[in-house]
Amino acid sequence: MEPVALDAVLKTFDAMWSPRIVTTVNDYDVRLAKAEGEHVWHVHEDTDEFFLVVEGELTIHLREPAGERAVVLPRGCVFTVPRGTWHKPHAAPGTAILLLEPTGTSSTGDAHDPVPERVDSTTGHVWRA
Repeated sequence: MEPVALDAVLKTFDAMWSPRIVTTVNDYDVRLAKAEGEHVWHVHEDTDEFFLVVEGELTIHLREPAGERAVVLPRGCVFTVPRGTWHKPHAAPGTAILLLEPTGTSSTGDAHDPVPERVDSTTGHVWRA
């Protein structure tokens, strides 16, 4: 293993909402994605989803028992969406996010609204230097 510079990885692709697996930790993928605009409402029934905003700003819309709310994450902030919570990320232009999810987890969850072409429904793409 060698160190991975996130800035260098981000320069190797342009696709939005198409995460690259930059390393693994135990049975978890560390994924890096560029993001802009809306993702899709989706839910991960059996796992939490960890977000770290590397660049830009991410808003995560949540459907919770008390109603809908939006969590705004500027650069450097982290947030974990609890398993079983419907959510829809929305990113400002120039946003990059790091996600931590069990290997094999779909980027559009176990259930989701229709997936538009701009969103890559994937378990991640392995990044190679």
